[in-house]
Amino acid sequence: MITAKKQYSLLSHNTFRLDIKTETFVEYSCTDDLKQILNDKELINGPCLHIGSGSNLLFTSDYKGTILHSQIQDITLIENTDDYILVKVGAGMDWDSFVAYCVSQGWAGAENLSLIPGEVGASAVQNIGAYGVEAKDLIHQVETVEITTGNDRIFTNEECKYSYRQSIFKSDLKNKYIVTYVTYKLSKHPVYNLEYGNIKAELEKYPEVSLATIRQAIIDIRNSKLPDPKVEGNAGSFFMNPIIPRSQFLELQTKYPEIPHYEVSQDLVKVPAAWMIDKCGWKGKTLGHAGVHSQQALVLVNRGNATGEEIINLSREIQKSVKDLFNIEIHPEVNFIS
Repeated sequence: MITAKKQYSLLSHNTFRLDIKTETFVEYSCTDDLKQILNDKELINGPCLHIGSGSNLLFTSDYKGTILHSQIQDITLIENTDDYILVKVGAGMDWDSFVAYCVSQGWAGAENLSLIPGEVGASAVQNIGAYGVEAKDLIHQVETVEITTGNDRIFTNEECKYSYRQSIFKSDLKNKYIVTYVTYKLSKHPVYNLEYGNIKAELEKYPEVSLATIRQAIIDIRNSKLPDPKVEGNAGSFFMNPIIPRSQFLELQTKYPEIPHYEVSQDLVKVPAAWMIDKCGWKGKTLGHAGVHSQQALVLVNRGNATGEEIINLSREIQKSVKDLFNIEIHPEVNFIS
């Protein structure tokens, strides 16, 4: 089924809650529909952008083209062994609903990614991650349609070239393929990942450690730190955590002994962008109609009637502050769309 609307407001399709419009908005419910749309010159006669729930997008103006959105939401069990399962999921499925389903089935691996906003397709493009787990750890393969030809192509995990918040779909093949299905490999024998953040402390409230209690603990942690986009527009973490040479980190550590960090390799260290932004004094501050969340410095918020440009201006001021104080460049995780 294909539905098309003209001069459509994207207010409910971007979590910054910016009331911008697109010339044409098209939704589809199967791969064949998508191929039909891509071949329809009336529906696509200019720029074209495929979005999920808009949780990683920042629009700077009305979109002068066609926005596509998937409603493919089916879940199919592909392989079921004593040790693991392979499950194929439609790209339009809400990510957290999928995580909840996995937990209810006793399938382990995705529980640490609870309450991340967005849809399944975005997990494969963005390589979403939290609390020591990334989507790449779970993804078996990614099914796509090539935009220019309408041809199907399946990418293996290796072909996706995953790294921290990166994939081939954000680099070499950006805007060339649309994700239709993602197949995940999940374990029937949980190995709990509890080392990041304060998961262990939160779990002390529960009588046992299980997939369900880990999921609930992470939901509680995220709710305590992150604003609800329906109340205060935001895109979650705005900046990526920078990975720096160990030599630079050791230099910083002499000046800031308390600086938190995560080991990446013998030569590289990841430093939390939120800690540096907070150290620069930005937490809770407002610039125009945009601001930094009072509980989590990594989150930029729409204080009400902010424009995309105001949010970008705030982000640039923050980048400058971090560069000036720490000599580290931080980069947006959010995609700017003009």
